[in-house]
Amino acid sequence: MSDKFQEKLDENIQKIKECQNEHNVDTCFKCDLVIDCKTRKEYVDSVYSSMNKGSGGFFNFETE
Repeated sequence: MSDKFQEKLDENIQKIKECQNEHNVDTCFKCDLVIDCKTRKEYVDSVYSSMNKGSGGFFNFETE
């Protein structure tokens, strides 16, 4: 049985690697768009979903 959460994570890993290559960086933290980046947010969300298998919750790195 395939794991849909792992499949989504694999898809987002590929997207984030392509984005990093496009911006000539080896980590998102070197990119000026890191805070507002939709691609990175989707990646982080998919990492969390793959860990909890969709049981809920989220990451929020913003501070107020």
